[in-house]
Order: sequence, then C-alpha cells, then structure tokens
Amino acid sequence: MSSTEKNYAHATQHLLLHDPILDSIINHVGPYPVRPHKNYYQELIQSIIGQQLSLKAAASIEARFVELFGTGNFPTPELILSRDIEALRQVGLSRPKCRYILDLAQHIVDGTVRFDHLDDLTNDQVIAELTAVKGIGVWTVHMFLIFCMGRLNVLAYSDLGIKNGIQKLYNLRSLPDQTKIESIAKKHKWHPYESVACWYVWKSLE
Repeated sequence: MSSTEKNYAHATQHLLLHDPILDSIINHVGPYPVRPHKNYYQELIQSIIGQQLSLKAAASIEARFVELFGTGNFPTPELILSRDIEALRQVGLSRPKCRYILDLAQHIVDGTVRFDHLDDLTNDQVIAELTAVKGIGVWTVHMFLIFCMGRLNVLAYSDLGIKNGIQKLYNLRSLPDQTKIESIAKKHKWHPYESVACWYVWKSLE
C-alpha cells in the first residue's frame, strides 16, 4: 500500500469512527479514489472552460481551444497571450471566459501566480493567490485543492452538491450556509479530513 493509500485509509477510518451518518456511505461506496496530479496550470484553464457547462460540452470546447494554437500541445501562457478575445471566442468560449483565461495567462507571465511554490502554501494562501485571477473564485480553488493538489482538509462549503447532501444526510430544514456546514464538520470531527468527508457527501447524492 502506497503512502497516499495509507493516508486515505486513515482518513476513512477517522470518519467511520466519528461520524455515524457517513459510516453507511463509506461502507457502501468504498475507498476514497482521488488521485492528485501536478498539472496545475492546465487544470485551472480547464476549470475556467468548464464553468457552468456539461462535461461533454467542456471537452469539445477544450479540444477546439488546443487546436486553435496549432502545436498539438496545450498552449503556454505566452502563446495564449498572443491571441485576442475575438480569436479565443472562435472556439466557443464566452467573452468573460476569454478574459479569465487571458488574465490567468498574464498573471503567470507576470509571476504573480506561480505553480512551483503552491505545495508549500497553506490552503488559505493558495486560495488568496489564485482568487486574485478574474474568474477564479473560492469554489474553483476548493475543487483545485481537493482534486488536483490532493489536499485532504478542504471544506467545500460553497458547493451546491455539498449543501444538498448535508441537508439530506443531517435532516436539515433548509440548505445550510457556510456557518452551519462548518458546525456540522466540527461536531462530527471531519478535521483533518474534510475533503474526504465532502467526497462521501457528494457520493451520497448518487
């Protein structure tokens, strides 16, 4: 068993011990499967492209976006900045998303967003750095921290699926706000494995 798998196993055992509501979900769904990766730059571009789109539509636009630059590879920030909004619009991107992608590319070229030091930052520091980019909000960074960086202690309180799942699992009368979600996480001792708890809450909706 790898160190990552050991960490995941420890996380699920912790939640099984402290949260009887998640217990049945964990036993039904099985092991936590997230596999982090280091392709941070491409992940953020993809997250902007995919905002409010189905997976199929996002994949189609992403393919056209890559083809636009004619290299066969995912375009570098410098290459992206060589195109204007109208050129990017041709692949099916909305005008705001074009601005967001160009803004991210500019931040990278300027050095105000750096991927070589993100692993050394706290979750809050990563959020502060990345949300300085237009079009990247707290929700996007939460997903980035969980599914790309593999951080185990991220409470995705702004996600609608998390709100719906918690409302159903914990028999709440209304959708919980951030304060209520934090209270439930604290009561059931999700820390330091809030990401893992969130993933099982998502799975409970299936």
